[in-house]
Amino acid sequence: MNKFLYTIIAVSMTLGAYAQKSDGSTKSLVKAEKEFAEDLAKHGAKTAFTTYSADDALVFRPNPVNAKTFYAGQGDDKGLSWNPVYAKVARSGDWGFTTGPFTADGETKTYGQYLSVWKAKEGKWELAMDLGVTHNKPLNKVEPLFIEPKDFYKPKFAGDKQRAAGVDIIATTEKTLNTMLKSYGAAAFAGFLNPDARVLFPGYEPIIGKDKALAFFNGMVKNMTLKTTKANKADGGDLAYTYGVATVDYRADLRESFNYLFIYERQADHNWNLIVQVFAPAER
Repeated sequence: MNKFLYTIIAVSMTLGAYAQKSDGSTKSLVKAEKEFAEDLAKHGAKTAFTTYSADDALVFRPNPVNAKTFYAGQGDDKGLSWNPVYAKVARSGDWGFTTGPFTADGETKTYGQYLSVWKAKEGKWELAMDLGVTHNKPLNKVEPLFIEPKDFYKPKFAGDKQRAAGVDIIATTEKTLNTMLKSYGAAAFAGFLNPDARVLFPGYEPIIGKDKALAFFNGMVKNMTLKTTKANKADGGDLAYTYGVATVDYRADLRESFNYLFIYERQADHNWNLIVQVFAPAER
């Protein structure tokens, strides 16, 4: 066997033996995320992403591509670092998300924010989706907020038919949002954003809070169109995500396309509100 390939396999087996364990808690997800960052710093991007990514994981570089396919052709760069500051796991423990700041060393240092979705499989966390945006060196510090599930709930008889029905609810919610955006512009977000919503947008530090997010959208965006690629809902029925392509018409008479990832949370009134949004530039 090729000596380099043997080394990669041996390191991956070693990392996998100690990392990524899932017990359905946000704490275990944050631990997996931090171990992922530590292992990248030690062994490089190719090894770390190969170890931690699900077989069907997507990374946006800038458009969506299979994570393992992409990193198979990359070097083992150790210049990327990040730290989660906000995370939640669904009450069914089947998936969760983390977001926080990252830095990338190169000719010049790059700063930004990432959003990652993780799925639990056979007792361990696997990276399912990862994308991010860049901005200038941050001036504001965001306090960590790791929210544990309020309880554990997973339907005993959750089959493909029931999951598909749940996904349809999320797809319909986003379809309604898209219709409202076409009719009322960015002001339509007022009916969909949670009070603690976070927006990650290129060139800006995290925009936290519904009022600040609405002021940001209304001040800059004239119209927006969403083309949903996929929706997914946790078995516990409390969290969901969608991703796709957003076409933004700015008030400055410019148009730009973004890959987006939205995290939704079910509210007490059974409506689904946006709690995290990221818009990453798309390559057309």
